[in-house]
Amino acid sequence: MVIKSVNLETVCGITSKLPENTLPEVAFAGKSNVGKSTLINGLMNRKSYARVSSQPGKTQTINYYNINDQLYLVDLPGYGYATAAVKVKQQWGQMIENYLHNSPTLKAVFLLVDIRHEPSDNDVMMYDWILQAGFSPIVIATKADKIKRSQLAKHKKMIKESIAERSRVSGEVSLKIIPWSGLSKAGREEIYQILDREVLGIEEEADPGVQ
Repeated sequence: MVIKSVNLETVCGITSKLPENTLPEVAFAGKSNVGKSTLINGLMNRKSYARVSSQPGKTQTINYYNINDQLYLVDLPGYGYATAAVKVKQQWGQMIENYLHNSPTLKAVFLLVDIRHEPSDNDVMMYDWILQAGFSPIVIATKADKIKRSQLAKHKKMIKESIAERSRVSGEVSLKIIPWSGLSKAGREEIYQILDREVLGIEEEADPGVQ
């Protein structure tokens, strides 16, 4: 995928109706401060298009980024913000569930977790919500630059086993986990390949020099 154009086209709040898009959508979910805005900026090749904040809980809307007039990257509200009011947390949850179940052009859902730690209870709950909506979550393990390369396999295994043990929906979890670094952008090409193949239906052309 080559990013040619990016446009923040729609912002939906708690009382907003979901847009009637015709282009395919891919959604990004993750707890507050997991690095979701950094990931989205990295995918879009923009430094600060998606707002990055040191204060968690800033994403309180569903943001639709039109990419190349081919698809939408959909930034869902960050969850797990500890000091948010209970009512606000419930509203965010309702927004996310409503989107997952009622967006007709949603094709894939990426779930972001911090590679350094076991997934939180909210992460596992979100994983279950995504499954219940009929999608197989693709886990992006953020902040991979915070650990040594030799530790990547160990931490990926930890995430997979933790979700498998605690998920209430899936007894046997077959997870695709992509480590992501906000510094080096490691993991970006693998995400692009998923968008090309599974969302846009674009197959890689064979190298004519390879027999």
